Amino acid sequence: MMITAIILQTGGGMGNLFLIPAMLLVFYLFMIRPQMKKQKNEKRFQSEIKKGTKIITTSGIHGKIVDLTDDACVIETGAGKIKFERSAISMELSKKYLKTTPKK
Repeated sequence: MMITAIILQTGGGMGNLFLIPAMLLVFYLFMIRPQMKKQKNEKRFQSEIKKGTKIITTSGIHGKIVDLTDDACVIETGAGKIKFERSAISMELSKKYLKTTPKK
C-alpha cells in the first residue's frame, strides 16, 4: 500500500524512464543524422570537383577552377586568380549556380 502511494505521488516514474530515451532518439533522427549526411555529401562533392568546374565559395565568390591540389584549388574570378582550400567550396551554392547558369 505504501509503495502504491509513492508511485502515485511521483506520477509514475516509469514514464520518465521511457521519455528520456525517446527524446534522445528524436534528437538523433532530426538533428545529428541529417547533419552527418550533409557533411558526407559535402566531402564527396569537394573530392569530385575537377578543373573547369564553375563553383561558388562559402564566402560567395563565383569562379572557375583552374588548378587543383590535394587540399587546395586555384579559382579564376573576374578579378584574377585566387587560391582557396577545398573546404571553402560550397556544394549547395555551386549546385544552385549550375542549375541556373545557361549552358553554351
